[in-house]
Amino acid sequence: MSGSGPSGLLGRLLTDPNTWWQSAIETVVSLGTTHWPTLLPAAAGCTAAYLAACRSLHRRRQQRLTAGGFVVTILSPPAVEPGAAATLWSHLVGLLRPWRRRLLPGQPHLAFEYHFTPAGLSIRLWAPSAVPQALLCRAVEAAWPGAHAQPGLVPASLAKYEPFTTGGTLRLARPEILPLRTDHGSDPLRALLGAGLALQPGESITVSVLARPATGRRVRRAKHQLQRLRSGTGNPIRAGQLLDLLTHRPSRAAPGNRDPEQNAELRAALTKAAGPQWETAIRYGVTIPVRQSEAAPGRDTEEAIRKASEAARARARGRAHAVASAFAVHSARNFYSRRHLRHPDRQLAARHFPRRGDLLSIPELAALAHLPLDPAAPGVQRAGARSIAPSAAVPLPGPLAKPLGTADFGPVRPVGITVADSRHHLHIIGATGSGKSTLMATMILADATAGRGVVVIDPKGDLVNDLLARLPESALGRTVLIDPDDHALPPRLNVLDGADADMVVDNLVGVFRRIFAAFWGPRTDDVMRAACLTLMTSTTTRSTVTLADIPRLLTEPSYRRRTTAGVNDRVLRGFWAWYEQLSEPSRAAVTGPLMNKLRAFLLRPFVQHTIAAGASTFDLDTVLDGGIALVRLPKGVLGEETARLLGSFAVAKTWQAATRRAGTREQDRRDAALYLDECHNFLTLPYPLEDMLAEARGYRLGLVLAHQHLAQLPHDLREGISANARSKIAFNSSPEDARDLERHMAPNLSAHDLSHLGAYQAAARIVTGGANSPACTLRTTPLPAPVPGRATAIRRSSRTTYGPAPRTGR
Repeated sequence: MSGSGPSGLLGRLLTDPNTWWQSAIETVVSLGTTHWPTLLPAAAGCTAAYLAACRSLHRRRQQRLTAGGFVVTILSPPAVEPGAAATLWSHLVGLLRPWRRRLLPGQPHLAFEYHFTPAGLSIRLWAPSAVPQALLCRAVEAAWPGAHAQPGLVPASLAKYEPFTTGGTLRLARPEILPLRTDHGSDPLRALLGAGLALQPGESITVSVLARPATGRRVRRAKHQLQRLRSGTGNPIRAGQLLDLLTHRPSRAAPGNRDPEQNAELRAALTKAAGPQWETAIRYGVTIPVRQSEAAPGRDTEEAIRKASEAARARARGRAHAVASAFAVHSARNFYSRRHLRHPDRQLAARHFPRRGDLLSIPELAALAHLPLDPAAPGVQRAGARSIAPSAAVPLPGPLAKPLGTADFGPVRPVGITVADSRHHLHIIGATGSGKSTLMATMILADATAGRGVVVIDPKGDLVNDLLARLPESALGRTVLIDPDDHALPPRLNVLDGADADMVVDNLVGVFRRIFAAFWGPRTDDVMRAACLTLMTSTTTRSTVTLADIPRLLTEPSYRRRTTAGVNDRVLRGFWAWYEQLSEPSRAAVTGPLMNKLRAFLLRPFVQHTIAAGASTFDLDTVLDGGIALVRLPKGVLGEETARLLGSFAVAKTWQAATRRAGTREQDRRDAALYLDECHNFLTLPYPLEDMLAEARGYRLGLVLAHQHLAQLPHDLREGISANARSKIAFNSSPEDARDLERHMAPNLSAHDLSHLGAYQAAARIVTGGANSPACTLRTTPLPAPVPGRATAIRRSSRTTYGPAPRTGR
C-alpha cells in the first residue's frame, strides 16, 4: 500500500474539514456566478413546483378528510356552566393522531358552527367521518349536562330566491403567541347573537370556527417565537413602534431591561403556551336573497332587479360587518383582523382547513366556540329533558318481567320491571297524549300473553279498543268484556254478591259516600247500609238480590214486610221498626237523597243489564287467576257519575276477590294486575289507600295507577300513592307537578327535565329487587299492528262464555 492519505470527498472532509468547506463554498459561488442565468429560473421553478405540490397535497387531504363528514346539532341545556366549553375542547385534544397516521391522510379537524336563520340559532358541530360519531355526541353531552347532541340534523336552506352571499375570514393580527381576551364579565356571544337577530325569510348567517389539535411541530414553531420574545430579539410589533422601525434599528434589549409592557406580554404569552394548543381558523358568510320582481319583462323590470340586487348587497355587507365586529370583544394582547373570503358559500360548505391556522389555547377557543351562557338568549334552540341511561340492575323484559319501553340514552336496550317488583305498584302521571295509554297497553299485552290475571278499567274507551285488536289468541275464552257500545247483553257484575255481607256493604256504601260526598249525610248512609244488609241477610228474600231491589225495599210496603220478616239482627229490626213509624212525607224526606242518586244510576239500560239484572255471570276470583276483564266505561256515553260508579264497583269487587286469597298459601297465589286509567275516579273504597296497597302486595295484586296531574288527587290519595306506589313513571308534566315529582327523581332529573320531556318519553324510577333504582329516562315502544278480526273474535267469545242468556221477563 502507498503512504498517501485518504482520497475522495469523504476522506478530504475527515482529514481537512476547513479546506473542504472553503473549497465547497468557492465551487458553489463559482457555479452561481458563471451559470446564474440558468440556475435562477431553475430554482424558481423548483420552488414553484414544490409550493404547487404542497398546495395540491393539502387540497387532496382536505377533500378526503371532509368527504362523508357528519353534523351534530347541539341543543342547549337550560343552564350552561361557563367552564363547560373548556371541558369539551380539553376532551377533544385526544383526537390528535400520531405523526405516522397523519403523514399522508393529515390531521382531522372539527367545525363549530353558529347558523342563524329566521327560525333562530342552531349550533352545530361538524366532524369528518374519521371521528367516531358516538364519541363526539358523548363528549358534548358530558361537557354540557342536559344538552342534547342530535346527529345528522342539518337545517334546510330557507332561501327561495337567488341569493347574494358575502363573507370573510378572521385571522390574528399580531403574532399568535400573544393571547386573546378570555376573562369576559358577560357572555362574549352576545354581540354575535345580536348580529343574527331579525333575519327575514331566506336570509341566513353562518359562522364557522375550524379547529384541530396542534401538532408537536406546530407548537415548537410557536415556542421558537416565544423564545425570541423572551430573549428580546423577537418583540411583537406594536403600532406605536412603527415610526421607530422606519427611522432607526432598535437595539436588542437585555431580558432584565425590558419595559413593563414587554414583561406583561411575555407573561401573557407564557400563560397561553402553558396548556394544549389548537390550530384554528374562523370563517363567516351572510346570504341575502335578491327578491326579483314578478312584473313583465321590460326596462322597469331590469331596473327593479338592479335595485333589488343593490339592496341585497348592501344588506349582506352590513350584516357581515356586524358579524366581524362581534369578535372585537376578544381583543386584548391580540385581536382579529378581517380578510375577504372568495366564494364564502362554497368555503363554508366544504369546511376545508387552511394550510396554516392560528394557534389558540383552550380558554381562548372556549371563548370563541361555546353555547350561549344567557338563559334568555333569543332564538337559541334549547334541549328538553336530559336523557339518563337505566342502571344495569333494571331488568330486560321477558317471561318474568313486563316491558316498559326502551332506553333513550346509551346502548339501545329494552327496559322492564319484574313481576315481583310490580307488586310494589306503579304510578303513571302525564298529560293527555304523552304516551300513558301506550305504556299501559304494552304491559297489559305482556300480562295477557304470559297468562297472568288482568283487570282493566278504562273511562275513555280507546285503551280497551286498542287491546281488543291486539290480544293474543290465547285470550279467547278467558276475556270478559263490559262495553256499552256492544249491542249484545253485557256480562253481569252483581255488586251485592258475596259471602261476606259486611265487607260488600262497606265497599258499596263507601263508594257512594265518596262519589257523592257533597250530598251524602249520615242519615243517607244509615238508610243505604241498613237496606243493603237487610237484602243480603234476610232469609225470606229470593236467592239473588241486586241494587235495583233497594228502591223496592224502601217504597213497597208488601215487599218490605216480606223481606224484613227474615231479618234476625236486632239492630236491623229496630231500624225497620223506626222506619215503619214514619209518615209518608217523613219517609220521602229520609229516603229522597238516596233514591234520587239510585234512580239516576239505574235508569240507564246498560246499568240495569250490568248491575241489576241478576247474579254475576263471571267470577273475579277466576279472572285474577289468569283471566282478563276489560271494563270499558266511556264518559261520553255513560256520563261522568255513572262511569265513576261502575268503575268503582269493579274495583271494589276486584278487591274483594283479592282479599279472598288470604285463605290460599302465598306460593299458590298467581300474580295479577289491576290497571286504572284516570285512577282518581275509582279509588273510592272506604279504607285508607296505603293500607289497601300494602295488603294488595301480599295478595300478589299489583296496581297500575294512571292519571294526568296531581291536582286530580285528594290530599289523602296523593300522599298514599306517593308513599306506597313505589315505582314512578312521569311523562311530560306541568311545572307545578314537576316540582313535586322532582323529589322522586332527584338527583338525576330535575323539575325542568320533567316538564320538558318529549313525546312518548318518560322519566322512570323503578323498584328493582325490592329497592329503588336511580331515575332514568325511556321511550315507550309503539304497539304491534292490529290483528285482523281479533276484536270481533274477542267480543264474540265474551258474549258466548260470559254473557247472560236473553231474558223474556223478570
